[in-house]
Amino acid sequence: MANTLLPIEERNLTPEEVEHLDRRRRRGQLFLVIGFQCLIVCTLVSLWAGQDITLSPGLAHPMFYWDIITGALALFFLFNGIRLRRGSNEFISY
Repeated sequence: MANTLLPIEERNLTPEEVEHLDRRRRRGQLFLVIGFQCLIVCTLVSLWAGQDITLSPGLAHPMFYWDIITGALALFFLFNGIRLRRGSNEFISY
């Protein structure tokens, strides 16, 4: 009997296709972890970015630029992690 928890398109995969699917989902989990770490760093750097924007003269706002970069990386990794992890109905912990 087929496993009804699996989507229909994943029920009759070859072993090579299953390995590829597992690699994709593990990469998605890795991207989610990296995305959440970037989000934490972005939140902490935003504390200094506000002070940097207020007190730095001209266009010299390095902490603000780092905050923008880490925020963009967080969004990139989180969206791609969710996209790559799709279809998984189990919790992966490693």
